[in-house]
Amino acid sequence: MMDRKEARALAEKLVSQMTLEEKASQLKYDAPAIPRLGIPAYNWWNEALHGVARAGTATVFPQAIGMAAIFDEDFHQQIAEVISEEARAKYNGQSAHGDRDIYKGLTMWSPNINIFRDPRWGRGHETYGEDPYLTARLGVRFIEGLQGKGKYLKVAACAKHFAVHSGPEALRHEFDAQATPKDMNETYLPAFEAAVKEAGVESVMGAYNRVNGEPACGSKALLVDTLREKWGFEGHVTSDCWAIRDFHTAHFVTATAPESAALALKMGCDLNCGNTYLHMLQAYQEGLVTEEDITRSCVRLFTSRYLLGMFADDCEYDAIPYTANDTDEHDAVALKAAEKSMVLLKNDGILPLDPQKVRTVAVIGPNADSVLALKGNYYGTSSRSVTFLAGIRAYCRQHGIRVLYSMGSKLVEEKAEGLGKPFDRLAEAQMCAEAADVVIACVGLDETLEGEQGDTGNFSASGDKLTLKLPETQQRLMDVLEKTGKPLVTVLAVGSALNVPQGNAQLLAWYPGQAGGTALAEILFGEVSPSGHLPVTFYHGVEELPEFTDYSMTNRTYRYFTGEPLYPFGFGLSYTDFAVEDAQYADGAVTCTVKNTGKRDGEMVVQCYVQPKDSPWAPVHPSLAGFGRVAVRAGEARRVTVKLGEHAFTVVNDAGERISGGASYDLYVGQSQPDARSVALLGASPVKLEISL
Repeated sequence: MMDRKEARALAEKLVSQMTLEEKASQLKYDAPAIPRLGIPAYNWWNEALHGVARAGTATVFPQAIGMAAIFDEDFHQQIAEVISEEARAKYNGQSAHGDRDIYKGLTMWSPNINIFRDPRWGRGHETYGEDPYLTARLGVRFIEGLQGKGKYLKVAACAKHFAVHSGPEALRHEFDAQATPKDMNETYLPAFEAAVKEAGVESVMGAYNRVNGEPACGSKALLVDTLREKWGFEGHVTSDCWAIRDFHTAHFVTATAPESAALALKMGCDLNCGNTYLHMLQAYQEGLVTEEDITRSCVRLFTSRYLLGMFADDCEYDAIPYTANDTDEHDAVALKAAEKSMVLLKNDGILPLDPQKVRTVAVIGPNADSVLALKGNYYGTSSRSVTFLAGIRAYCRQHGIRVLYSMGSKLVEEKAEGLGKPFDRLAEAQMCAEAADVVIACVGLDETLEGEQGDTGNFSASGDKLTLKLPETQQRLMDVLEKTGKPLVTVLAVGSALNVPQGNAQLLAWYPGQAGGTALAEILFGEVSPSGHLPVTFYHGVEELPEFTDYSMTNRTYRYFTGEPLYPFGFGLSYTDFAVEDAQYADGAVTCTVKNTGKRDGEMVVQCYVQPKDSPWAPVHPSLAGFGRVAVRAGEARRVTVKLGEHAFTVVNDAGERISGGASYDLYVGQSQPDARSVALLGASPVKLEISL
């Protein structure tokens, strides 16, 4: 890969030829051209959360939380490699046609590696869940897949939102997230540290909120002391969009726009998504910043552009044609991802459905024929979207199975027709159910009900959830379907925890991407065995949790929750049975035998959890320290090795220092956590090893 020193030297030479005004102009996300120096306009704002987003046709993968449910580092990187290929294909074609608009560059503001600490957070489905180790591992591999291993960066990834950002959405512009040194270094920061130190992420984005009193995009503790000095970060920092404006309009840590621009720049925020840096020259005239401050950030930004090969004539990615976008091969990866991500939460034996015995299927629910239910948020436009209804219908057509369909209800509105009476689709849904052998209820949410707060630069306006229940209109629908007495399969399209009691079986589909309907049909009818696992805890209700604004980890996530979960972190059922035997630990890795003792082929995620025996600083419950996905045919056994994380046998004390967890540990190896709820749901306990170091 191109040496950063070489890229920086080239950037310094180019920037030295700019006037002060020109340098200042390059610090905004929509940087103008400087024709006299041969510099084209460049828009830094692009998104690639689960596919190239907001720029037309692209492959749409499962939403990030669904990709996390796969628990597979290698496959996660493969998905990112597809995304970067499409990003280059689109960029090459668009820039050649003079299209340098927003969402069409090579600086991808992904992944979101915040911790999903509370199920109410609307943006939680953008993350990899609640566990810092899983988030770090997947974040590193996603970044590596995006950035590539060539001479130049294929695209530049961005770790966001640094740091301690997880709602409430409605308060994010003025909120001060208070976190202890222990929680910071044990939970909120590890994934960012791994992104910088292991993955070499080129960019880091600050958050909207304050962190322990300082605005994240102007925080000395975060941007200077931690990111640059402690971790040695050498890339560029960008603000979240219009976050610097919040300094003087919401946080009130500054009085004017020039003061806000100066604070952010001085603390090392190089790029402004927003327009506050339009005041940079005034800040200079007022003596709040120096030309050296402006030059430093400008050089960092052009260093990134040189590393991307933007001014090179030998960039190996320039030859990628537009036709490398939206290919059959990429669609196959999206299907594989959807198949692996879905989590079977409940099954009384009704699944898989037998296509030889089922003659009529009723597909009912507001998400049954919804393309939006496939997407999540921050998505591109798929040319191949298969809704749940379409996928089931295509499968059933091949097997001579009749499909009946009713929307049943809207997501939240009481009626489908403006002149109709409330609940005007319930009777139709009931008729379909009564005429069917099995009912498949496709319910849940979409980005209009859980997502980012609506504000500048964000077209969706859903925000946070208030409850873990379905909206009332869908609850009524589920009650009607349950009362028919027909076998009921509940399919949840959702990005976070919900408590939906109805259903003989319950399948969590997440927002599964363009191939979601095909994958769902394959799983329902047993062509594929479900193999996803929860990257978050499913609680019974929000009343079990602390206040949403409380950023302490006390009684949050599987590591600290003291109640009994509805469905635990790491949980997921299969159509076959597995056994884990002969587990051994040596040299930082666990080796075990995974047996498929059932009658169907399947994939299992080996999960390793560690608990220090004697440390007062250990979390309440054992913490995930390693995982690995393995495919095992029916009746076969495979020997599997899972490497544990480098911090597996450490703890973080109250001062925020990572130290040894002592000499003795319990190490659990199995299909789940060792908690009583997981064991009861699975009917199997992990193997317990006692480790002495």
